[in-house]
Amino acid sequence: MTERRTASISSRKQPQQARSTELVSAILDAAVQVLTREGAQRFTTARVAEKAGVSVGSLYQYFPNKAAILFRLQSDEWRQTSGLLRDILADAARPPLERLRRLVHAFIRSECEEAAVRVALNDAAPLYRDAPEARQARAAGEGIVEAFLREALPSASDATRAVAGELITTTLSAVGKEFSESPRTPAEIAAYADAMADMFCAYLRSLGRR
Repeated sequence: MTERRTASISSRKQPQQARSTELVSAILDAAVQVLTREGAQRFTTARVAEKAGVSVGSLYQYFPNKAAILFRLQSDEWRQTSGLLRDILADAARPPLERLRRLVHAFIRSECEEAAVRVALNDAAPLYRDAPEARQARAAGEGIVEAFLREALPSASDATRAVAGELITTTLSAVGKEFSESPRTPAEIAAYADAMADMFCAYLRSLGRR
């Protein structure tokens, strides 16, 4: 069962030439448009190929089915999020709580800017969320948060830091998703992010005093 799931969401091959790279890029751009306009339920390889202006056969050279396309979109998003976490949380030039505040603002802005894609990908998640590749991608982000919390809470136990990391990441993800489902102004985004950051910072301060 696991082997079939792994094969079904893995790309068949990686583009090696500029023309192939452009083809894959066109397919992924088209996939985003189809996904955001028609939703996960009506997302098909045929619709993506038509939107990209390529044959279904050309699409299948790189993606065996729609689950592989959706996982590629999701894994790209996970890599971007991991990069965001790493760039902000590993910035040793800033105090830990300042980094956490900057992360909350950046994350909420990102959620709002890409809300349509994120909501649609969440609807499609059952196709790939339990695959080994998905678990590995999520683990990368978790490792960045763990390293940050070891620095921010040096005297806390591993168990305490683990709970803190899960609470922060789960809350950011769940609340950010719900908040971004409605159109928001820059002022609303900033105010909401400030409020979340205040809560997280107060929480870490309280843990640090224990």
